[in-house]
Amino acid sequence: MSESCSGSPQPFDSSSVERLECSSLKGRLSPEEHAALASIPDEARDLSDIEAARKVASIRFATLPRDTGDVAVSDYRIESSDGTRIRVRIYRPADINGKIPALMWMHGGGLVMGHIDWDDSQCAHLSREGHCIVVSVDYRLAPEYPYPKPLEDCAAALWWIGHNADDLGVDGGRIAVGGASAGAGLAAASALWARDHGGPHLTWQMLIYPMLDHRNVTVSSRRFTHPNIWNRADNVAAWNAYLSGHAGESGISPYASPALATNLSGLPSAYIAVGELDLFLDENIDYAKRLLTDGVATELHVYMGAFHGSDLLAPQSPLSRRWIADRDQALRRALHGKMT
Repeated sequence: MSESCSGSPQPFDSSSVERLECSSLKGRLSPEEHAALASIPDEARDLSDIEAARKVASIRFATLPRDTGDVAVSDYRIESSDGTRIRVRIYRPADINGKIPALMWMHGGGLVMGHIDWDDSQCAHLSREGHCIVVSVDYRLAPEYPYPKPLEDCAAALWWIGHNADDLGVDGGRIAVGGASAGAGLAAASALWARDHGGPHLTWQMLIYPMLDHRNVTVSSRRFTHPNIWNRADNVAAWNAYLSGHAGESGISPYASPALATNLSGLPSAYIAVGELDLFLDENIDYAKRLLTDGVATELHVYMGAFHGSDLLAPQSPLSRRWIADRDQALRRALHGKMT
């Protein structure tokens, strides 16, 4: 396996692949993060065959621990805008009564993979630590269901939470959205949609390395091409699946690609976390800056030595524990005004 690494970012060239093992990057990984990266099967995902990629991802995620502990879990079926019934899964701390805040959560997977089972442990953890109800949305996936279907599913779930808050035990004045990767992109899009379409009032958005920009023109979008983590080739293929082959083109709705939104004022306060070795780094920093410029209270964390998904792949590393602790504290602070 050949490797090359230049001193400065170069335009993307598939014949000269820059990898995280390059000397300029390898030294930034802790032993735990490096071991997590090395544990991934040494084969590139090929999103030209999305069904095969889904099977590989499902096998990988099946090995991760799933623990919902003392959190009550229940599934519901709700109708999306076209009448399709989609699944939502609700997590509620078993020892908390009365109305409590809610976090609507969207899983990752590049808009083409994943389902709510993948995030059972994480959603249960967020419910416990955030003293909140978590509503995880099993939105439909591209390319079978390209934009706007996945966002319509999320919007339908958001309406459902707002209209059924009393029955669900949700404090309707404290509803937040969140997600990881593609799910965080959908969370950002849901916040835009709710603002512009009279949706439920949102108090917060938790965006964990969000997938925001279909254009793939930033320096970081060109830099990270390692085959075992979410890389440029994956990202371009995923955006093309979601946008029916129109990734990188003009005329795309900001509800599909939130980085295109020209006005971010009036959005709920935001928490954005991303690793320095993540191809979404630049678009996440830019989105945080523009939120702040438009008057939206925003907290941005950039974690040195973290790559895309390393908090999930190496959850017990000192870096991931700090990442998770920061995130959980931000969740409690946003929903309850508590610092710890």
